Amino acid sequence: MKKNKKKIPHILNTSATLLGLCFVVLTSLKVNKFSEGSIIDELTSFAIIMFLTSCVFSYLSIRSINQSIQRFEKVADIVFLLGLFFLFVITMLVTFNFIE
Repeated sequence: MKKNKKKIPHILNTSATLLGLCFVVLTSLKVNKFSEGSIIDELTSFAIIMFLTSCVFSYLSIRSINQSIQRFEKVADIVFLLGLFFLFVITMLVTFNFIE
């Protein structure tokens, strides 16, 4: 169990950092008023939700003292991976939009 406890703070820190990055991306898209950025806006919003959810479940896993620790850890892992997937798609869309 101690080995799993070391993993969750890393997920919490990384999720919080990527959450901030997504806010910067969303803000820069809004400030620069990219017209083709509508799908990028939506995917960034989904990534924000995923990383925020991952942060919450990681925190609950750290603070929990009963059997729900493993459930919180699994949810945090899965939601974190979904957020990474959305961030990957956003990166690909931004890259291809700047190439054209």
